[in-house]
Amino acid sequence: MTALWTSSSAAAATGGRTVGPAWRAGGIVIDSRRAGPGDLFVALPGERTDGHDHVADAGDRGAAAAMVERTEGLPARLPVLVVPDCLEALARLGAAARSRTPARVTAVTGSVGKTGTKDMLGRALGAFGEVEASSGNLNNHIGAPLSLARMSERVAFGVFELGMNHAGEISPLSRLVRPHLAIITTVGPVHIGHFPDEEAVAGAKAEIFDGVEPGGCAVLNRDNRWFGLLRDAATRRTIPRVVTFGRHADADVRLVDARCDTTGSTVTVVIDDHPLTYRLDAVGEHWAANSAGVLACVTGLGLDARRAAAAIRSVVPGRGRGAQLSVALAGGGSIRIVDEAYNASPVAMRAAFRVLAGARPGPGGRRVAVLGDMLELGSFACRMHAGLVDDLMAAGPELVFTVGPLMEALRARLPAGVSAGHAETSTGIVEDVVATVRDGDVILVKGSLGTNMSPVIAALEALAPRAEGAG
Repeated sequence: MTALWTSSSAAAATGGRTVGPAWRAGGIVIDSRRAGPGDLFVALPGERTDGHDHVADAGDRGAAAAMVERTEGLPARLPVLVVPDCLEALARLGAAARSRTPARVTAVTGSVGKTGTKDMLGRALGAFGEVEASSGNLNNHIGAPLSLARMSERVAFGVFELGMNHAGEISPLSRLVRPHLAIITTVGPVHIGHFPDEEAVAGAKAEIFDGVEPGGCAVLNRDNRWFGLLRDAATRRTIPRVVTFGRHADADVRLVDARCDTTGSTVTVVIDDHPLTYRLDAVGEHWAANSAGVLACVTGLGLDARRAAAAIRSVVPGRGRGAQLSVALAGGGSIRIVDEAYNASPVAMRAAFRVLAGARPGPGGRRVAVLGDMLELGSFACRMHAGLVDDLMAAGPELVFTVGPLMEALRARLPAGVSAGHAETSTGIVEDVVATVRDGDVILVKGSLGTNMSPVIAALEALAPRAEGAG
């Protein structure tokens, strides 16, 4: 096993005290259930659970050691690194990993598209060398240092997603990551309930420039209304180079065409007056826009965009983020689910509506939308829910189910005959949705994570016939 951390290097990075025999760790986890042979388990105290209560479980799963704040009650068989504060020590591990790596590091933020862009960029840079990228959406004060601490000295590129709900959260993460290049995918009214207006959201996103290394690069969406504000913010941080992407005529990576079908998207961009056409297995113009941002990052790093474009083809949306699921029906035929149950905002809702518009139901099938509340919109919530109606109806749904008190504002504006049902919770709408499904339907399910639309997805998947002998 190649050692990511040893007892001595981790102690030096954190200022901690080792107890027990020397150890070598090839990975770091904060969830004991994910611990494997040779991992360092970090026992983070939490509001609902304390990692110290799970040290024994991590050891049973093969962890090499645990980083802890106290030793009483812990299994004597497992070596430990004792630190005053596990979260602070994790940040120190991340900072030490960043200091020792020669990798070129990119930081990704934005109101939408962060995770998809991070995943595509990781795949693109993988065509040029070994990459360490944030897993999933580990993008906060815990996830960012954890992702950094997992970066070995041998990687050529690091790609880290940085997120926020409030002002002041991205700046310390950026100073920890110290990116050579920072991209803001776009700015929209996401988490706007925590801000006075959208301009303040843009200012919070611009905090990503605070940690950019001298001589670094900013990558910005030229189509976004806050482009000027973000460009000026980069200039104030003395970032010498800004690379832009989008449909705007002045974009450095100009998106000129995005043709979507049921299996993916064919995208054409122009870079330095040279057209480049490539294929994505992801469906949706927002994926095409994200891919243009990825190629802008590749360009900013001085790498070959054509080679990168070939590498990103196979990146597809994950579960909850636009994955398209085909489900056979017990009575024959099938339905297609567009699983957008992970999160929602006005920008992301409209992108999902465009995907629904481009979907082709089977013979006799329909476009169906099951929409849950968008959260963290504050006093703007009712207006923003009602404001979705025109874009929703442009997608051509025959049936719309709504979930949550905020979606009442959208439901009230739906044309007669389109509203198929409403419930305060997702579990309350499941029966109506399942009873309505028929062969050939394409069903979009989307809502904020706190609205919990996953029971709708689970119920639709359960329509598939059970295998013989299944218990």
